[in-house]
Amino acid sequence: MNATREVEVVVIGAGQAGLAAAYHLRRTGFEPDRDFVVLDHSPGPGGAWQFRWPSLTYGKVHGMHALPGMELTDADPARPSAEVVREYFDRYERTFDLRVRRPVDVRAVREGGGGRLLVETSEGVWSTRALINATGTWDRPFWPRYPGQETFRGRQLHTAQYAGPEEFAGLRVVVVGGGASGTQHLLELAPYAAATTWVTRRPPVFREGPFDQEAGRAAVALVEERVRRGLPPRSVVSVTGLPLNEAVRQGLASGVLDRRPMFDRITPDGVEWDDGRRVDADVILWATGFRAALEHLVPLRLREPGGGIRVEGTRAVADPRIHLVGYGPSASTIGANRAGRAAVRDIRRLLAEDEPVAA
Repeated sequence: MNATREVEVVVIGAGQAGLAAAYHLRRTGFEPDRDFVVLDHSPGPGGAWQFRWPSLTYGKVHGMHALPGMELTDADPARPSAEVVREYFDRYERTFDLRVRRPVDVRAVREGGGGRLLVETSEGVWSTRALINATGTWDRPFWPRYPGQETFRGRQLHTAQYAGPEEFAGLRVVVVGGGASGTQHLLELAPYAAATTWVTRRPPVFREGPFDQEAGRAAVALVEERVRRGLPPRSVVSVTGLPLNEAVRQGLASGVLDRRPMFDRITPDGVEWDDGRRVDADVILWATGFRAALEHLVPLRLREPGGGIRVEGTRAVADPRIHLVGYGPSASTIGANRAGRAAVRDIRRLLAEDEPVAA
């Protein structure tokens, strides 16, 4: 247990990006447990999907793309997405014999000498020649700070803790955030809550019409430019806008999606604006997104002055042994698949270059 184990590649995370990377490693000749290992801190298969709230049914999920090599077929749109994706990921791991190790917490990645990296975990240390980081964002919910926040007598929770609309029956709820989660929460809450108030920092932008390949490429290019400059990735919605589907149209027409600008302070009984407006509240629901979970990489000093990790493709510019998948432009299900393939291709090239030449 205490001995350092050697592999060629360590994959951290078994969500969409991590499983896609593991699939391509396996497909190109790497053997699990011998050549590579997949470490996942979650209790079971499903990535972040396993933690989604029960009322988020599979039919409400936008753009869930199948993992490479196995389609997701005949999924009941009325079932919770957490169940559908958990079962699909479990079947995928077993079909391709990926041998994901869990629950394993990765605590730090450090320089190990001899060109290798040391991955320190709750289950011992792995020494590796390359690392694929696929840790996503679910473990780092973003909580903004506002004056008076600690004085609020009601309940504050984040999307990561949201379990469904029933627990807000008869309560006055302020929902903070202009992304897909915020609008979904509002539309679900409205029939149960005594009152809802929607606040966002910027006016929401609703997108009409299909999100075609050209629009997708343009969105990816904008995010890609940020990570290339070493800036933290922006949210998907900040680039693509919110889809104007029938549920959203009804929410706009009914006034449920009547957005107000961000409040200036929180009081014991609600929120206030500098112009004198106030709203009494029992609950503040922060649908304010997530940040990349990268604390374990801190010892490698990859961050740029802008706060992000500069990435070209999936490779960290500061260290070609490190690949970030599901980060920045690959933070979508289809993007994660492509990133996993690209990372494995680059790592194979890197390992081949580092092989000693026979005398």
